[in-house]
Amino acid sequence: MLRHSYSYPLPHRGTTRNGGAESGFSRLTDGDPNTYWKSNPYLTSRFTGEDDSLHPQWVIIDLGATERIAILKIVWAEPFARKYDVQYWSGEDPITKPTAGVWTLFPQGNITDGKGGFAILKLAASAVQARFIRIWMTESSNTCDTHGPEDPRNCVGYAIHEIYAGNFSDDGHFVDLIRHTPDQGQTATYCSSIDPWHSASDLDLRAGDHTGLDLFYTSGITNHLPAMIPVTLLYGTPDDSAAQIAYIQKRGYPISYVEMGEEPDGQDILPEDYAALYLQWATAIHRADPSLKLGGPVFEGVNEDIQVWPDAQGRTSWLGRFLDYLKSHGRISDFAFMSFEHYPYPPCQITWSDLYREPQLVSHILQVWREDGLPANVPMFITESNLSWGQTQPMTEIFGALWLADNAGAFLAAAGNVFYHSPIQPEPLRSGCRGWGTYGNFVTDATFQIKGHTSQYFASQLINLEWVEQGGKIHKIFTAASDLRDDAAHVLVTAYAVLRPDDQWSLMLVNKDQSNAHAVRIVFDALGAHRHGYFSGSVDMITFGSEQYVWHSEGPNSYADPDNPPVTTSMLASTETLFTLPKASVTVLRGKVAGLTH
Repeated sequence: MLRHSYSYPLPHRGTTRNGGAESGFSRLTDGDPNTYWKSNPYLTSRFTGEDDSLHPQWVIIDLGATERIAILKIVWAEPFARKYDVQYWSGEDPITKPTAGVWTLFPQGNITDGKGGFAILKLAASAVQARFIRIWMTESSNTCDTHGPEDPRNCVGYAIHEIYAGNFSDDGHFVDLIRHTPDQGQTATYCSSIDPWHSASDLDLRAGDHTGLDLFYTSGITNHLPAMIPVTLLYGTPDDSAAQIAYIQKRGYPISYVEMGEEPDGQDILPEDYAALYLQWATAIHRADPSLKLGGPVFEGVNEDIQVWPDAQGRTSWLGRFLDYLKSHGRISDFAFMSFEHYPYPPCQITWSDLYREPQLVSHILQVWREDGLPANVPMFITESNLSWGQTQPMTEIFGALWLADNAGAFLAAAGNVFYHSPIQPEPLRSGCRGWGTYGNFVTDATFQIKGHTSQYFASQLINLEWVEQGGKIHKIFTAASDLRDDAAHVLVTAYAVLRPDDQWSLMLVNKDQSNAHAVRIVFDALGAHRHGYFSGSVDMITFGSEQYVWHSEGPNSYADPDNPPVTTSMLASTETLFTLPKASVTVLRGKVAGLTH
């Protein structure tokens, strides 16, 4: 019975700071001559079947400010780079703004006969002004690292003990501009990949206790339905991932999809490298079960296309290049779905007007993925979502409920296929931007005992149990629009229409006016047929809003009062019926429609 899952921090880490799965610091500037960064062996020709120059590995040094650079010292480990370039960046931050600048080769930065060891490189006769330095490696010595020749993965890729950068003083002494310390205060470095090598002694119980596979499947959280299972990709091995899937299947647990990877945009990996790993993992998992549906790449929540340094053809779209790699290798069929996260707003900058933006943000990013070349037959999944990536009080206010209704409704209306809302598990209140709240659907005490519910819990009930019908039958979703706007031309009421399997029309209406209720008239328009339909007969009206729920911010004792579920009423409707939507509310109208043949 696997109840627990623990972390193994990787000892050959090369990135100091990122938003990924590992905490810690880089071994490239930790000041310890015995540690080293090493690139991922699965990105070498032994595993990709391609020349190593097609998957260059790199290290970036961020000096924190523009400095005079003439000398680079590299203490190579094994294996070392035989061919590499040393470049500097002209422009803005190459990590966060990869298309706002260019990499330029230092005058003497092209190395074609690297010997490893302690390399002292005079990059230029006169110092060059630079903040970011990149070592771009294209040919390895293929000598074995400290873990020995028994495993071929130890003898491919690139490894570096320590890096020094700077210039000479007037009296001829080397001035090192890098801070070497084993913590986050070190000079920051970024790397292309990390060797997943680790040993049993690297187990770190302090890094977090995650849910074990058996506990997950037997807890009731899946409702006995097939579950999407993630597998590690950047920090694991294909055999481990295949073994994970085999374990689940041997235990008799059903799998719906396998999501492969860990936010590649946040880990700064190039799309061709990620695609090469993806295909190796797909091969290993499909060897165990050819019927499994695999997908990814699990982007962090973004509102625009993800850009990377241009390739030789000038292409900068991460997803476009990833897809091109799969297609060029005849493996696009291994990409059964495209998944990404949706966290649209910075936690400390949320305002009420952000609600007006949500429908367009969702529909826009789906359009971006298609324009990047995502085939029409590959469905799109949101596999994590909330209104922000960080704790913020609006999550627990009525704002969170209205946002969630728009998020789910707009995604499905824009031809999104599968929608997951992340915060299921109970968790205690904690401080965040704008006050105290919780990331989850429940308000608990410090021992995780549920004391109340959040607005998103009730909104989820309304969406899943009222707007749509349970049971896995087909719903048809239709375009819906509202002409109700405020003086700033914001659409005050958004609408999402479905024809349910029980032959009822169901409208989810979001009134974003904080202060006023609005009476609306509903018209069903058969476009091109010159026919109009209206709700007729008994109509159920289910509402959740600021009259049912109010969050009170009182630090660690914050609570909701009232904390009530949606309210249901019934009414008789005709062509002239006006439906009153309370202020700051989500309402579902459900019933039969007269005058419209569908």
